[in-house]
Amino acid sequence: MRLPRLVCALLAACCCCPHATGVPQNTEVPAVELVEAEVGNTALLKCGPSDSPGNFSHVDWFFFHKEREVLIFRVRHGQGQSEPGEYQHRLSLQGPEATLALSQVTPHDEHIFVCKSKRPRLQDYHMELRVYKAPEEPTIQANAVGIHVDRQELREVATCVGRNGYPIPQVIWYKNGRPLREEENRVHIQSKQIVESSGLYTLQSVLNAQLVKEDKDAQFYCELNYRLPSGNHMKESKEVTVPVFYPAEKVWLEIEPVGLLKEGDHVEIKCLTDGNPQPDFTIWKQNASTREMEEKTTNENGILSLQPAQKQHSGLYQCQSLDLETMITLSSDPQELVVNYVSDVRVNPTAPEGQEGGSLTLTCEAESNQDLEFQWLRDKTGQLLGKGSILHLNNLKREGGGGYLCMASAPRVPGLNRTQLVNVGIVGPPWMAIKEKKMWVQENTAVNLSCEASGHPRPTISWNINGSATERNLDLQTILSTLNVLVTPELLQTGAECTASSPLGRNTTIIILELVTLTTLTPDSNQTTALSTSTVSPHARANSTSTEKKLPEPESKGVVIVAVIVCILVLAVLGAALYFFYKKGKLPCGRSGKQEITMPQSRKSEFVVEVKSDKLPEEMGLLQGSNGDKRAPGDQGEKYIDLRH
Repeated sequence: MRLPRLVCALLAACCCCPHATGVPQNTEVPAVELVEAEVGNTALLKCGPSDSPGNFSHVDWFFFHKEREVLIFRVRHGQGQSEPGEYQHRLSLQGPEATLALSQVTPHDEHIFVCKSKRPRLQDYHMELRVYKAPEEPTIQANAVGIHVDRQELREVATCVGRNGYPIPQVIWYKNGRPLREEENRVHIQSKQIVESSGLYTLQSVLNAQLVKEDKDAQFYCELNYRLPSGNHMKESKEVTVPVFYPAEKVWLEIEPVGLLKEGDHVEIKCLTDGNPQPDFTIWKQNASTREMEEKTTNENGILSLQPAQKQHSGLYQCQSLDLETMITLSSDPQELVVNYVSDVRVNPTAPEGQEGGSLTLTCEAESNQDLEFQWLRDKTGQLLGKGSILHLNNLKREGGGGYLCMASAPRVPGLNRTQLVNVGIVGPPWMAIKEKKMWVQENTAVNLSCEASGHPRPTISWNINGSATERNLDLQTILSTLNVLVTPELLQTGAECTASSPLGRNTTIIILELVTLTTLTPDSNQTTALSTSTVSPHARANSTSTEKKLPEPESKGVVIVAVIVCILVLAVLGAALYFFYKKGKLPCGRSGKQEITMPQSRKSEFVVEVKSDKLPEEMGLLQGSNGDKRAPGDQGEKYIDLRH
């Protein structure tokens, strides 16, 4: 502590220190008031006690430096003046009692300050300024190399550092939440302090200890205790673990995943010990024939990977470890690996055939180390046909031909199953998927014509026209042929025909080609875009003539029907209105053939729909008036209906 030295300096300056020569030993020691402040804050130095009635309008302030007084501030007539020096710009006068304010306190400001009054009967007043600074959060660094427990010596466990504190904080080490004390040959704490240029301290503390195997998971941390004007405080570091090395005492084998294994799984076999670090391992497997143990090849991590696992991987496995520190070899207990399997699924007969209307029996067999269940499924649809190893097919039809699946599964092992496909042939002549179909085509464009046929034996397909043909087998009795051809006038006349042939007969599909033309008129023609087709049947095309008819666009028929109904309703309402006006005498009866019901002039710009009769001139006799007169050819019952409402 600095206090004895500072107090002695104060007493020596006052000729009262017992070590000063020629000074009476019984001189009274002046009282010293304690003032505390944190680094960076402002310290308030009063010239006397708060209840002092003295006059402080004329005082001088000093501080002790190297056992002598140094004048730093003067007060005259209540006005303060700093003396040149280190405090010149940090001192100011506050309040009527000559309180001296020292700003931006640093550790270098820890002195004894003296206030001396120029008035008689006032004693000098002494104050000791103590400065505090909380250290930063402590950092801790564990020994990354590790500690061997078999070495009977103290080793460095961790280092704790607390920076920029004042005064020096106290450090306490903890293991698993319990404080560590100095213990001979077991625990030793070594600390040192570094004084920074700012006057603050950096504390470095090293924990040395002799660890045991049980310390492999121990948590170490350090705690800094320090004081501030507000009281005692502490800060803790994070927790760290230290690698602890110790020899193995036993070794064992682990298989992942745990539980029932099946063929196709990714299985790993690894060896473990209770030592640290893990030694080198060797994995052995017993030969099922010779009963001898054979070494297996492992990866760089010492793991035997079986990917995918197969039934021949089943057997006894064993681990061996070699500790390079002690050169001791340890062996594990043998452990059996069981890979469940289903294999050799067979369906009899292997190439089943049946007559249409007849029956057929299929039998399924398989091998496994588990009890099996059998199911029969249709290949294309996945439909469940039955359970058990035998499937009876009765009253066979052509659609019943194709693939059948036998699934053999082990209920005790989820996901363990195998399937076998067998194709059933229904003996008969070829039959076609479609007997006749139409295709819309455009002239001078290439199109693909397709033809699908089935039968057992599977038929072959031929075309009556030339082109580039490709074939694809959909199953054992179905074939799809695709012919790429150019649409020519000759092809439009003759159409196309494909023929499926087999030793049991032949069948055909007729493809009728219909010409599609797209005609687009300008908007000024008041006509809409029309789609027309030319259709020529194979029998009517010999004369090279064709009739043209309109082909309505999709969903256009409903629109036409609705339009016709609306027109009829409008005409009915119009007729009733005309008759009403006629009976009232407000509408002259004439034969102009064209009448207009108009709205006010302001709405003349709106649309007017014209409904015309589609009767031919030669049918106009049906449109004569009641007096037998015929209407002029240009006057065919046209009516203008104003829809501006």
